[in-house]
Amino acid sequence: MANLVVPKEELVNFIGKKVESTDWYEVTQDRINEFAHCTGDDYFMHVDPEKASKTDMGGTIAHGLLTLGLTPYIMANFPVPEHMPHGFNYGYDKIRFLAPVHTGKRVRIHGEVKDVEWKDDHNCKFITALTVEIE
Repeated sequence: MANLVVPKEELVNFIGKKVESTDWYEVTQDRINEFAHCTGDDYFMHVDPEKASKTDMGGTIAHGLLTLGLTPYIMANFPVPEHMPHGFNYGYDKIRFLAPVHTGKRVRIHGEVKDVEWKDDHNCKFITALTVEIE
């Protein structure tokens, strides 16, 4: 899905609106291993299926930060103001990892526009709420 482009004055009309959820995305062991390699986080719960199978998790789980790293996947579903040359991730206000994502599970992301704060004629802070659902 491509972003819906709207006149910047109309962006506030989306406050409180939910956007289309993403498609399901499978979190594979290969993806987890790639993430571990990139970040240096090779904790056995992520990369050693045999050892992880002997824990109460029953197998490997995705890194919390890998799950968080999937959130840009939904950004194409949010509206953007016309003539916006680019966007930046301003940061995160509240993050909670309420359940592990087990290897092989699928996730999808739901989103809602919470607020739009214009800083000047060309820059705004676009505040969203995102939820990752585990199948």
